[in-house]
Amino acid sequence: MQDSSLLSALAQSLLAGEATVELLTLRCSRTLGKSWRWLRPLAQRYVREFGNSARPRYRDVIAFLQNDSGLGKARTKYAGELSLAAWLTDPQQMQPVAAAVSWDVPAIVSVRDLAAWLGLDSGELRWFADLKALGYKQSRDKLRHYHYRILSKRFGAIRLIEAPKSRLKDLQRQILFYILAKVPSHPAVHGFVKGRSIKTFVASHIAQKVVLRMDLQDFFPAFAGVRVQSFFRTLGYPEPVADLLGGICTNAAPRQVWTNIHSRVDAPVVGEARRLYSRPHLPQGAPTSPALANLCFYRADCRLNALAKSAGARYSRYADDLAFSGGKDFQRCAERFAIHVASVLHEEGFTIHHRKTRIMRQGVRQYLAGLVTNQRMNVPRRDFDHLKATLHNCVRSGPESQNRDGRSQFRSHLEGRVAFVEMINPAKGKRLREILNRVQWTA
Repeated sequence: MQDSSLLSALAQSLLAGEATVELLTLRCSRTLGKSWRWLRPLAQRYVREFGNSARPRYRDVIAFLQNDSGLGKARTKYAGELSLAAWLTDPQQMQPVAAAVSWDVPAIVSVRDLAAWLGLDSGELRWFADLKALGYKQSRDKLRHYHYRILSKRFGAIRLIEAPKSRLKDLQRQILFYILAKVPSHPAVHGFVKGRSIKTFVASHIAQKVVLRMDLQDFFPAFAGVRVQSFFRTLGYPEPVADLLGGICTNAAPRQVWTNIHSRVDAPVVGEARRLYSRPHLPQGAPTSPALANLCFYRADCRLNALAKSAGARYSRYADDLAFSGGKDFQRCAERFAIHVASVLHEEGFTIHHRKTRIMRQGVRQYLAGLVTNQRMNVPRRDFDHLKATLHNCVRSGPESQNRDGRSQFRSHLEGRVAFVEMINPAKGKRLREILNRVQWTA
């Protein structure tokens, strides 16, 4: 029997179902027609290699088998005796990791099933998933799946907003509602999670001896397409289905996006952004990206939460904002702790924006996500006074006099700002609401 046939048969056996040593040994014995003594150690090595991660790709299993010394010795010793009793003919099945078994995600076991679930034919499915990065090579805007807009950030950096066109956005919303929304986020995550908010993000860090604030750099594009595809394999989807789901939720920005960028942006900054966004990544602007970012960051959240507990601190995250706080013990080690956090994130494939790192002790204003946390949660005094003055001027001189930015929905803008203060500090919000109610609106 050819080695390629043996490796292919063993790989299919290892990938065919639940990855426990007993079941793996049984399936491989069935494939070879004999319970070889070396099969159980092979299964044990396979579980050690892949058991704590998403179901591996077929090519990764083949590489594992080719490099396994124990299997190599068996292939040499029993070369004339090895034969295939049967090829696995079982239909594809959902194969979630143990933690995902209870998650109520739809069972989609083939490319045909995925196309039907999304209401597409196979050609449309592959076009929207764009696994060959044809959109990256397209120069015509009509053939692209996204609209692009470049924004300037602080410290000379830039951000690319990638807004999916309506048809792709509908597909992403379906994946978000029926798949991603069924998967629980880490308890420390408060951004883009139902029932949590900026208020819950800040709540655990009020009146602490020291608050450490850190910020992740290039949050959404840091999640590569292969990481997203791996997440869908974790849910149990077969490799071809997971790859297509990941393709629908990721994007590679074409080169032409950067041709008309403002001349005042430094060339090295543009070059770095072009490199970052040219590979498949989570696009900022897609409805699936916030949920996928939270779910793909799960292992990092677990590690950071454990690290915080070991230092006597609390941890929470809102999108790319990380917050740690604690008492005297944490106060003594906050600087070293920040270095450990950066190291963990580097191992997970992320980078800290060091200019935004702040260690805030009780003697200074402690703030997270624009809220003060020293004694109680509150909006900054300066922001409150400015909004109050704006509302008073609206009462005296009319709202048009204060709409200096020419907002088309200025009334809704002010109501939103007042509602935010009401959520954080009801007493202050009530005073602002009373002033807002006295404004005379012309339309």
